[in-house]
Amino acid sequence: MAVNCATSNSQYDRLKEVKEFDESKMGVKGLSDSGITSIPRFFIHPPETLPCNNLNSSTNTTSIPLLDLANLNSPTHRPQIIQQIKDAASTWGFFQVINHGIPASVLDETIQSITAFHEQPHEIKAKHYRRQEHHGVMYTSNNDLYRSKAATWHDSLQVYTAPEEMKVEDDIPGVCRKEVIAWDFHAVKVAEALFELLAEGLGLEAGKFKELGFMKARLFLGHCYPYCPQPDLTVGIKSHTDAGLTVLLQNQVGGLQVKRGSEWVDVKPLPGALTVNIGDFIQIISNGEYQSVEHRVLANSSKEPRISVLIFNNLGGWKESDEFGPLPELLSAEKPALYRGFTVPEFLQSFYSKELDGKNIVERVTLH
Repeated sequence: MAVNCATSNSQYDRLKEVKEFDESKMGVKGLSDSGITSIPRFFIHPPETLPCNNLNSSTNTTSIPLLDLANLNSPTHRPQIIQQIKDAASTWGFFQVINHGIPASVLDETIQSITAFHEQPHEIKAKHYRRQEHHGVMYTSNNDLYRSKAATWHDSLQVYTAPEEMKVEDDIPGVCRKEVIAWDFHAVKVAEALFELLAEGLGLEAGKFKELGFMKARLFLGHCYPYCPQPDLTVGIKSHTDAGLTVLLQNQVGGLQVKRGSEWVDVKPLPGALTVNIGDFIQIISNGEYQSVEHRVLANSSKEPRISVLIFNNLGGWKESDEFGPLPELLSAEKPALYRGFTVPEFLQSFYSKELDGKNIVERVTLH
């Protein structure tokens, strides 16, 4: 099928259409289920930002690193695993892990429960629909809907699981409450193990990232990328980087791509595997030793929805005046700081003042 990247330039009241969509609380899943054959205009992206015109498409011969954590605590194997994770975080910023310790039943039930949430009738899901960042439970479509130049083809269930004062387990939709809590419990253990390996790879104490507060702020996301009738005109999620350390579980519908040089590489779903990526804060802390890498999700051309479940492990416990930057113990005359320090308010202002796009905070604090 030929790819058509053309868009119409005729004038229309974009804000009015966006508001009508938002206030309908139907999400893109509702649009898809209604049987539309063309997408609303505010989802159409400029030709230069569409995957069909944006750098080289992925090749089938390249894939992100795969790490086996089976012998994580073996004195014989651990140094090798530390070296592997260091290499993956330094050169790719993305990797998959197997034998991570989360039971297959938990993985399956997590995907099934988030699928079940998004498959619920509109009037049930709509009770959870809101745009209230930094609060408990939120179901929405495009958290940057009113800040973006073009919307993207996905809906999300968002749940804060830490810190304690932001947890509202009773507000989690009943169809997935037990599974979200179980996923958070298990995924935290994986994240903690990965943080220890990453710290040791930098020559730091194993608990350094936890000590800095990386386990204190956690956000659960359950994304749904429903069938899109015009996948060549929009994207599932725009190219962006994450803030902390992300642990991702996905079903077998592909679409995630990682930017590597001038190429976009497909992250092929691997049954039982988790996908991990390094965020901007870790790049800054490590003074560039570890790399935060742009990634995106293509609009879904499959009739089966793409489901992905993430846990973001972000820095928590900061005071507003605390300054954050490269760790002093990693700096020397030969390796001076690549980044300046910044505060929580600066990061939040940087993130929420614009659409999801690019390496936001890294570009802002890079020293030239």
